[in-house]
Amino acid sequence: MNETTARRLTGLACIATAAAFIVEVPLYFLYSGPPPDSNVLSRLLIGIFALAFLIVFVTAFRELVRIADPTREWAGTLAFATGLVYATVTLVSSGLEAGAVIAADHPIDPTITVSGTYILYGTIGRLLLALLLTTVGYGISRTHLLPRWTARSAFVLAGINLAFVPSLFFGNTPAHFYAANGWGTTALMGAVFSYWMLALGLSLYRSATRRAPLGTPAPHRRSVRDSDPAR
Repeated sequence: MNETTARRLTGLACIATAAAFIVEVPLYFLYSGPPPDSNVLSRLLIGIFALAFLIVFVTAFRELVRIADPTREWAGTLAFATGLVYATVTLVSSGLEAGAVIAADHPIDPTITVSGTYILYGTIGRLLLALLLTTVGYGISRTHLLPRWTARSAFVLAGINLAFVPSLFFGNTPAHFYAANGWGTTALMGAVFSYWMLALGLSLYRSATRRAPLGTPAPHRRSVRDSDPAR
């Protein structure tokens, strides 16, 4: 895979991930009580597709970092491993919710009923996302793949995710902002991550036409960063 192809694939996978998450998150707020099964299963299915796209993204990102600067390949590998673990943990959570909804003979709110998902979506998810964002930001900043704002925003978002890690000590009421399964811990952070992924994906895809020539040493790969007015 050459660099242009890697940038396009990574960007498209990132955009697809973001689009699916952006569609999924509002479905959690359509009903004040237990939602109908169709709502829960639809949002879980969309989320499953989003996680599949995320796996493609972290795989392509690892390859892109390797092409840009082989000495930083470890950062791409760490991002890949963390993204894969995050996707796996979230898929397990989705499976637990879907199973509970399918088995119940009346509408239930799985965000409350399925207690096993509380810290999977919350504390564990926030910690894994913080690590993923940190490694992605590091990989971008050290290889000069994209404008500075992409790496800096990744570090900021990683810090915000870390701030929600202790939420497991604050109960299990979804209506509360800072709770194990609170709307701030889960839905809000998911929405912020989605829109950040969308911005990152667009920047990656656009950079495919403005990349430095193959073989250019990493310290001199500044054409994309310096030409972007949003840096």
